Amino acid sequence: MKRIAALGLALAMAGLLAAPAYAVPAEVTAPSAILMEKSTGQVLCGQNATAQYEPASVTKVMTLLLVMEAIDSGNLGWDDMVTASPHAISMGGSQIWLKENEQMSVRDMVKAVTVVSANDCAVALAEHVAGSETAFVDRMNQRARELGMERTNFVNCTGLPAPGHLTCAYDIALMSRELILNHPAIREFTTIWMDTLRGGAFQLSNTNRLIFYYEGATGLKTGFTDTALYCLSATAERDGMELIAVVMHAPTSNDRFDS
Repeated sequence: MKRIAALGLALAMAGLLAAPAYAVPAEVTAPSAILMEKSTGQVLCGQNATAQYEPASVTKVMTLLLVMEAIDSGNLGWDDMVTASPHAISMGGSQIWLKENEQMSVRDMVKAVTVVSANDCAVALAEHVAGSETAFVDRMNQRARELGMERTNFVNCTGLPAPGHLTCAYDIALMSRELILNHPAIREFTTIWMDTLRGGAFQLSNTNRLIFYYEGATGLKTGFTDTALYCLSATAERDGMELIAVVMHAPTSNDRFDS
C-alpha cells in the first residue's frame, strides 16, 4: 500500500494522469486493488478492482458514512448517549467489551469503531440510528445503490463473516470517497494513532499502522477475517491532493500495507 499510494502521488504531481486507467505497478501482491483521487473520483490505477471479495471490517466505512450523515443532518448528536443492547455486546471479534446497558457517547463510539474497529460499538450505533441492525443494513444497501456500488451487498454493519456479504475494491473506493469528501470531521478520528476511552481506563491503538509511519496518512479502515484475509481502505494527503487506495484479500498484513 505504501508503494501504490506513493506511486499515485508521484503520477499526479508529475501530471501523468493520462496513463491507462487500470495500469498497475508490479509491486501490488494483493489480487485486487485500486487507487482513486478524492476530489474527482478519477481512477489512477487498479488491478481486478471489480472482483468481489468479503470486505471484513472495511464494511464499517459505510457504517461510519451513515452515522456521519445522521450527525451532519442534525438527526444525531455527538454527545447523544448510546445504550449497548444484548445483541451489540454479542458480536465478538474486535470490540471494546461493552457491558449490557452500558452507555457511551456517539463521539466515543465513533472513535472506537474508527480506531480499533469495535464491532460492539458499530452495532450499538446502528441500532441507535435505525432502530435495529437489520434496518440499518437496509439503509447501507440503499446508500450503496445510490453511490453506484453495483457489486456490493451488505448483510451486517460490522463485516463479520456472513454468506453473501460481498463488495469490491472499486465500490469501497466509492464509499470511502463519499465519507472523506463530504464528512471531513471523520478525520478527527481516522488520524488517531493512540487514545483512550472510559476516562483513560481503556487504551486504543489504531489498527491502521500507516497512520504512524506513512507521511500524510489520513485514514481510513482496515479489515481482517480468516476468509476475507487482509483488507484496507487507506487515504493520504500531500500538497493538497488526497488519494484513496484500496487493497482486498491480501495474504498477509504486510502485503496489505506494503503492496
